[in-house]
Amino acid sequence: MTIIDVLEQNALQFGGETALVEINPQFEPESRLTWRDYALTQPEPGEPFRREITWEEFDKKANRFANLLLSRGAKRGEKVSILLMNSIEWLPVYFGILKAGCIVVPLNYRYTAEEIRYCLGKSDSSFLIFGPEFVGRMEEICDRLPAIRDMFYVGEDCPTFADSYEDMIVYCSSHSPRITITEDDDAAIYFSSGTTGFPKAILHAHRSLIHSARAEQNHHKQTHDDVFLCIPPLYHTGAKMHWFGSFLVGGRAVLLKGTKPEWIFKAVSDEHCSIVWLLVPWAQDILDAIDRGDIRLEDYELDQWRLMHIGAQPVPPSLIRRWLNVFPHHKYDTNYGLSESIGPGCVHLGMDHPDKVGAIGKAGFGWKVRIVAPNGQPVKRGEVGELCVSGPGVMKCYYKDEEATREVLKDGWLFTGDMAMEDNDGFIFLVDRKKDVIITGGENLYPVQIEDFIRKNDCVKDVAVIGLPDARLGEIAAAIVQVKEGFSLTEEELNDFCVGLPRYKRPRKIIFADVPRNPTGKIEKPVLRAKYCGESLVAQQISH
Repeated sequence: MTIIDVLEQNALQFGGETALVEINPQFEPESRLTWRDYALTQPEPGEPFRREITWEEFDKKANRFANLLLSRGAKRGEKVSILLMNSIEWLPVYFGILKAGCIVVPLNYRYTAEEIRYCLGKSDSSFLIFGPEFVGRMEEICDRLPAIRDMFYVGEDCPTFADSYEDMIVYCSSHSPRITITEDDDAAIYFSSGTTGFPKAILHAHRSLIHSARAEQNHHKQTHDDVFLCIPPLYHTGAKMHWFGSFLVGGRAVLLKGTKPEWIFKAVSDEHCSIVWLLVPWAQDILDAIDRGDIRLEDYELDQWRLMHIGAQPVPPSLIRRWLNVFPHHKYDTNYGLSESIGPGCVHLGMDHPDKVGAIGKAGFGWKVRIVAPNGQPVKRGEVGELCVSGPGVMKCYYKDEEATREVLKDGWLFTGDMAMEDNDGFIFLVDRKKDVIITGGENLYPVQIEDFIRKNDCVKDVAVIGLPDARLGEIAAAIVQVKEGFSLTEEELNDFCVGLPRYKRPRKIIFADVPRNPTGKIEKPVLRAKYCGESLVAQQISH
């Protein structure tokens, strides 16, 4: 079975039921109706703030795009790139590419024009579908994309160098092209976060996609009645693969285009969402808004919200304890994964282990894990080593990069580059990224441990710890600290607070500034190193 089969089964079984809802809160009308009720009143034409499609419409839209690609000569195994913001078109386009027997290539919406050009070339893409937000960037490079045969544009005012998706798709058949796809066939190329230069192209088979759905549904027990709130970008494995658990049982998904706390709560309340996957900054913003009184829980219908889970980056234990204090009835889970392991779920905490908050958990459904020393041998419990995972969701390779593939894929194991340790109960704790370890005076410092401690300070909103070059010690730990709005914190006060850390772990330098995070919530440490360490040091790190 592949995820294409799941979509077609959902269309048959739940055809007239809502599959996807898109909400764009910035266009919310002035009305006291819920978002769902207002949309049913058929408001005046204008910027839509709420759209929805059924499972039958979802499947037909996917079939139409598949047939459009085939009419343009798309061959089995050709690559089709998606450059769209989250929208109700995104997922039907994704599935349409797969139904055509092609390989889908989602692109990060933050990419510059040159990064887009690089990724299109690296993936050997023959087709591109893009939205209005990217017209300017595409104009810069459209005449330098020799391998791209056709470009499709989703939106109004189609540029001259592309064809209108809406105009073309209406003439295409809504019946499935019935191309046979197996779990062994290539399915998708996802790009890494690109923290050390241009991103790597990660090739996955259909087996990875369907296993991610099975693992997610096994972990979080989604039923057909659950409603999944999707906020993160769909180009990333995390958002889509968490949704796959609901997709597997025909559950409704709500695509929210915005991250303001009040928008999240209104979506949960009005759309009756029961499962919400958050990133660390959004969870922090929600709790801060509640503390300030900007959000009053009694104003929303929240009883159906049963699960809040977080992934994509290390989760501060203090944040989760604070969350469970406000929402004691919530189940909580954290999920660990990489794009190389088809996103979240190769390690997960589980919904019944609040006593282990701070751990990333144990091996996920269908996965195996081990922690190894530099020589590849397993370390003892309590010792730090590199986390390795093995299972049906491991990538096939880094596309067109045999050397990089050999570095991380060894005898069926994916070497993650994350340093971890296992406690006496078998729960794994993430220590830090291998490349982020700070060596100061011969001692290894793991920034995540220092960050978790500093976040316990009530005045701290966010923190990132990086290594700065030091003539005597090699490196010293520097803490970039973002203070909560309305709070004040001095260097002396924070130094006094850090007395609770062992002396060698205390930051030697404190910088008060905003902490940059990418769209999937990861701290952009290369940006911080470039700013505070100097460009020459960053170039040296990238070259290594």
